[in-house]
Amino acid sequence: MAIDPSFTAGDPETRYARRLARYTTAMRNEMPDRVPIRPFVAEFTGVYAGYTCQELAHDYEKAFAAACRCAADFDWDAVVPNMVYVWTGLAQSLGLRYYAIPGIDIPPETGFQYREPPEDDAFMQPDEYDELIDDPTAFLYNTWLPRVARRLVPLGSPCTLEHNLALVKTSMAMSQYFCAFGPQIERLRRESGTVSAISGILKAPLDIIADKMRGYLGLVDDLFQRPKKVLAACEALAPHLTHVAKTTGDPDRNVPVGLWMHRGGVPFVSPDVFQNVYWATLKPIIQELWADGLQTLFYAEGSWDYHLESFAELPDRSMIYHLDQGDIHRTRDVLGDKFCLSGGIPNTLLSLGTPDEVRSRCKEVIEAVAQDGGYIMDASAIVQNDAKVENVRAMTEATLEYGVYSRGHATPLVAGGPVPTSIDAIPGKFLPPVPAEKLQPGECEPWRKEKARVGPIPGDEELCRRTWEQIDSLGNAFIWQLLLSF
Repeated sequence: MAIDPSFTAGDPETRYARRLARYTTAMRNEMPDRVPIRPFVAEFTGVYAGYTCQELAHDYEKAFAAACRCAADFDWDAVVPNMVYVWTGLAQSLGLRYYAIPGIDIPPETGFQYREPPEDDAFMQPDEYDELIDDPTAFLYNTWLPRVARRLVPLGSPCTLEHNLALVKTSMAMSQYFCAFGPQIERLRRESGTVSAISGILKAPLDIIADKMRGYLGLVDDLFQRPKKVLAACEALAPHLTHVAKTTGDPDRNVPVGLWMHRGGVPFVSPDVFQNVYWATLKPIIQELWADGLQTLFYAEGSWDYHLESFAELPDRSMIYHLDQGDIHRTRDVLGDKFCLSGGIPNTLLSLGTPDEVRSRCKEVIEAVAQDGGYIMDASAIVQNDAKVENVRAMTEATLEYGVYSRGHATPLVAGGPVPTSIDAIPGKFLPPVPAEKLQPGECEPWRKEKARVGPIPGDEELCRRTWEQIDSLGNAFIWQLLLSF
C-alpha cells in the first residue's frame, strides 16, 4: 500500500499542526484531507510497549510512555494522553472500595475493575436523597467519601492517623497526577506531533447515581419507589457536573469534553425514565457547555439506537457521537448531517478477527459514514489488552488506504473546533442557577462564611477573597474529580 507522503512529512510541529487541523475539521462535520485516526487505546498500549496491566495502572509514567510510543509508531493523529486513567496508586492511598487493583486484588495482567456496591450496602442509602439534594458537595465529603474510602472514618467518629494521612497523601497525589498531564500532552506534541484527543470529563447525573452512589439495582428500586427524589437529585447534581466539565475542558475550545455514557438508556431504564430523567437533566448540560464553546464527545457504550432522535435535538456540531454497538447506517441517517461520528470497528474483531477482516470492516464503515467527511476512525470501545497488534495496525493502514478524500472536494485544513451560533452561545440560558443561599458550583466554604468568622479586615479584602476562593476551589475539585475520574 502506498501512503501519501504528505501525511507523514515534516517535523513533529508541522505534523501536529496538520493533524490538529484534520481532527478539528472532522469534528466540525466537514471533510479534511483524510479520515483522522484517534484510537482510544488503554491496556493495549502495554501490550505493545511491554508493560503489564499492573504496571500501567500503578505507574502512570509507564502508561504515559506507552501512549507516546504507540502514538509515534502507529503515526496516529490523536490519542488520549493516558487512557488507563485511574491511577491505582491514588486509589490505594485512599483505600477506594469500588476498585479492584491489578496485582493486588486481581491478577497483574487484568485491567482494573469496578466493583458494584451491594444493594444493601450502597454508598448512598435510599433515605439520604434529601441530603444529596440540599448540598451535593457536603454530601460527598460528609457521607459518601468515608463510605467509599476504607482508610477514612465516618463523620463524628474519633479521627485517626490513618484517616489524616490518607486525605493528605491522596490530595497531594491527585495534584501530582493532574499536573503531570500538561508535560505529557507537550511530550506527545514534541516527540511525534500527536494531538491530545479530549480534555475534561462529564457524566450524566443519573449515571453518577447508578455508578457511584446507589448502584444499578438500588437506582432501579428508587425509580419505582421514589422517582421524584431521583429527578431532584439529578437536577441538583447537574450544575456541579457542568462546572467540572467547563473547568477541565479545553481552554482553546479545540477538542471535546468526554462524556462516558453508561446506564441511562434502554435496556437499563425505560424510555420514560430516559426522556424525563436521564435526558431531561443531561441535555441542558450539553447545551450549556456548547453555549460556552465546548463540544461534547458522546461515548455511547453499548447500543443507544433507541435514543438517536433525542440526541438529534441538540444544536448542530455541539457533540461528536461515538458509535459502539449501534447500527451504523441508522446512526448515519439520524445524526450524520448534524454531527461528526466516530468508532464502529468492533473490539471483538480487533481481538478475534484477522487483519483482512479488520481492513474489510474499516472499508465498510468509511464507505457508509465517511464519504462526506465528519468521521473519525476508532474502535467501538476502549481498546484493552485483548486486541492484537496486527489488527490495530490493520485498522490504521486501512484508514490511510480507504480514508483519503479527493483533493478537489476536501475542505482546506484550518484548525479550530466548531463554534456555536449566536442563538446557542448564551451561557446560563439552559441550566437554572443554584439559589444564592446554596453552595455554588466550585465552592466548599464560601467567602462570606470565612469573612464572618474573621471579622473586619483592615487590609485588602479583595485580595483575601481571591486567595480564599482559589484555595477553596481545590477542595471542591478534589471531591468532584474523585467522583468522576477515580
